[in-house]
Amino acid sequence: MKAKLMITLGLMSLLAGCSQKEKSTSSQSTTEKKLFLDMHDFGPGKVTAAAVADVHKKDLAAQGEFGVNFIKYWVNEQEGKVYCLAESNSEASMFDAHQKAHGLVPDYIMQVKEGMEAKLNGKQLFLDIHHLKPGAVTAAAVAEAHEKDLAVQGKYDVNFINYWVDEKLGTVMCLSEAPDSLAVIHTHTEAHGLVPAKVQRVTQGN
Repeated sequence: MKAKLMITLGLMSLLAGCSQKEKSTSSQSTTEKKLFLDMHDFGPGKVTAAAVADVHKKDLAAQGEFGVNFIKYWVNEQEGKVYCLAESNSEASMFDAHQKAHGLVPDYIMQVKEGMEAKLNGKQLFLDIHHLKPGAVTAAAVAEAHEKDLAVQGKYDVNFINYWVDEKLGTVMCLSEAPDSLAVIHTHTEAHGLVPAKVQRVTQGN
């Protein structure tokens, strides 16, 4: 009887250990997901929002195979640029998903951290880019600068939606709603003086 009890307890302990291991593995798999922002440069006038919407459907169909989750994208029709935001285990997985889906691979991919997303009000969207020194910017510093933007934005009828920062490259990208690009520049200038290198009008897709 004692032997049977010990065997039973041993099996229960083993099953509990397996269960805990599965939970740990699952948790590790989740935390491995990183946020990436890529850019495709097709050239001025060579891409439309409608065409990108069709291509994006192919990304969504292929993403599961590579463990990628495409979240949203932005199109600058005038300059022919497309930006894709996605969760992925690696840059390579994101690259491979694009390649399998349609062959239109990105020119570069950044691993980024983002802020808290604000609500869209249905106005024109702008994506601005700040090129700071590599390794000279942190997500915490950008969060502070973003708070200053939020304090000033109402004066210029701007609504900052979110931002993404690549600490390694020193690149910061901000998404906002505004009447024009000058309103975005004026807000950044008054808030903290960090003027973007480029402000581009974009269309968002999900």
